[in-house]
Amino acid sequence: MVETLSSLFPHSATTGDITVRVTVSYLAEQSAPEQGRWFWSYHVRIENHGASAVQLLGRHWRILDGRGNLHEVRGQGVVGDMPVIPPGTSYDYVSGCPLDTQDGTMEGDYQLVDDEGQAFEAAIPRFALTKPLA
Repeated sequence: MVETLSSLFPHSATTGDITVRVTVSYLAEQSAPEQGRWFWSYHVRIENHGASAVQLLGRHWRILDGRGNLHEVRGQGVVGDMPVIPPGTSYDYVSGCPLDTQDGTMEGDYQLVDDEGQAFEAAIPRFALTKPLA
C-alpha cells in the first residue's frame, strides 16, 4: 500500500509556492512525566513548487503549553542549516520540543528569500503535541 503525503505528513500549510508539511511523534523514552517533562520530535518537509530557488534564513515558533503559556522561539536557519531549496525540490529536517505539560501546540513561520533577493514568510501549520493514551 502506498502512503500519501497527507498520511505521512498530516499537517500542511501552503504560502505561495512553498508548502510546509509536518508530522509529530511523542518520545516516551526521552520523557519523564514524573519529573514534569514530556518530549516530542517533529519532522518538517519544506517543498518549493516555484520556478526559482529559495533560501531559508530563519524561523519563528509559537509554542503553547497545556497551561496556556506561550513560548516564542526565533532563530537563524533550522538545525544549524540555512538551506537553499531549488525549484521542484524539498528540504527535510527533524527536531524536538520539550514541554513541562503533557500537551500543547506548535505553529509558526519561516523567513525565506528568493533568488531575486525578495524576502517573504511561509506559514508552518499548527500541530498538536499530545501524549498518546496508554
